Amino acid sequence: MIGTPTAEPTAAPATERAHEAAHALRRAGVGSVDIGIVLGSGLGPLAAEIEAAVIVPFADVPGMPPSTAPGHAGRVVAGRLAGRDVVAWQGRLHPYEGYDAATCAFPVRVMHALGARTLLVSSACGGLDPTWQAGDLMLHLDLINASGSWALTGQHDGIGDRFTIMFDPYDATFLDAARAVATDLNTPLREGIYLAIAGPAYATRAELRAYRSWGADAIGMSTVHEVAMARHLGLRVLGLSTVTDMALPESDHHATGDDVLAVAEAAGSRFRTLVKRVLPAL
Repeated sequence: MIGTPTAEPTAAPATERAHEAAHALRRAGVGSVDIGIVLGSGLGPLAAEIEAAVIVPFADVPGMPPSTAPGHAGRVVAGRLAGRDVVAWQGRLHPYEGYDAATCAFPVRVMHALGARTLLVSSACGGLDPTWQAGDLMLHLDLINASGSWALTGQHDGIGDRFTIMFDPYDATFLDAARAVATDLNTPLREGIYLAIAGPAYATRAELRAYRSWGADAIGMSTVHEVAMARHLGLRVLGLSTVTDMALPESDHHATGDDVLAVAEAAGSRFRTLVKRVLPAL
């Protein structure tokens, strides 16, 4: 189900390409933007709730390669959601599709060029904590990048510091806001550290044991490159995931890609409600 990226690489500087993409989106009707949102596997239906939406396929955004991952529509959707001006990437790019980390983080550069100063990243993930269960929602407290690459590798783009500080990548005020909303909704919200691998192969039992010993609570194949780019550009970040499967080395069963999408869909209503209620506080 995973295709081969077809976009040709470009030698234009990343900031120049991001502004070119932003100008194209403006011409397509995208207006002011407060918040950028990345919708992960199975979480794309939130885009359907964006009002007065302008919808632009990735193919019509200069420099934006196609998303070939299952459950990723490959569209930019901009408009109003919960009273905020948002631009949502309905689908993302992953290293396992053949893209480097900088390319995976390119949408964040475009969001920044559109004016967004807040980023909400979402994803599906596997739970490493045996007390959790599939279908739980998770608040990101920190991250471990075990993917083998970084979005900021290469020539400095001239924006921000050359050496981006990654202490506390998720905004403390946003964390408190998400907790308060979850309590008000009576929605259980797990909290933990998200670890990213490159994929597409799932982790071995030995790897899962190692990652758990590092302090990771969940494992996935995304978000960390987007978060690093956001912090580099000065965006404040909130991370939310749906635990779509339990990645336990002691288990006799491992979820399939179809299982992941099915659980994400089943938990979608709770996820969408949480996001819509927390957006006004971001």
